[in-house]
Amino acid sequence: MIITATELKTNIGKYLQLAETEDIIITKNNKPVVKLTNLKENKLELLDSLVGIAKDDGYTLDDAKKERLSEQ
Repeated sequence: MIITATELKTNIGKYLQLAETEDIIITKNNKPVVKLTNLKENKLELLDSLVGIAKDDGYTLDDAKKERLSEQ
């Protein structure tokens, strides 16, 4: 959904509620300036975008802990 900054100011409660389920693009002078989005969805999108980036080299969380403790 795309709305103007003036529309957001006038109906902030309505758009905060809508942002729970969909992204809202706010425009000013007919240019997009900000995206109002749900934090949970953003975290899931971020996680999805990271899946597959890290190489699985067998290095585990326990390995990292042991390494960190040995450095101290």
